[in-house]
Amino acid sequence: MSFIKICSPFDEETISSLKAGDRVLITGVIYTARDAAHKRMYDAIQLGEDLPFNLKGQVIYYVGPTPAKPGQIIGSVGPTTSERMDKYTPALLEQGLKGMIGKGYRSKEVVNSIQKNKSLYLAAIGGAGALIARTVKTVELIAYEDLGTEAIRKITVVNFPAVVINDSYGNDWYEEGAKNFNSMEQ
Repeated sequence: MSFIKICSPFDEETISSLKAGDRVLITGVIYTARDAAHKRMYDAIQLGEDLPFNLKGQVIYYVGPTPAKPGQIIGSVGPTTSERMDKYTPALLEQGLKGMIGKGYRSKEVVNSIQKNKSLYLAAIGGAGALIARTVKTVELIAYEDLGTEAIRKITVVNFPAVVINDSYGNDWYEEGAKNFNSMEQ
């Protein structure tokens, strides 16, 4: 199984080089945020307020890390269901967000916005949160501390594994996989 090594934040060259189905290892900075943090960022955008971090080129991982055990910097970091962020995603992409990591399908509106804004949606492996935590090297709480595990954190990762689901060309790996599977059944 081969992986493409990429760095975060994402640049245009990285985004345009990746296609739905590509397996990647991400090294660099990723921000964590879930439902409540997304709503706050969305509301801030609507009110013309500053966001807690500059979204340009950044990647958000849909995760609420579990508390760290003694000797660890972070607990389990398994992905949460991405569609819960769909209401807020187009506004964040318009602000320059270039990557999202989660699990599950995205709405047609989000897939269209990903293509329009030349971004990527990637999936992490659900159920592998403890293993994914091993890729996290630093953690810094940066906003919305009152949200507990759903607060925004800036994490640095090395070789974080993910699969490109929706690429900047409008391709959807879930749809392609289903078509391939259905053609094998016939």
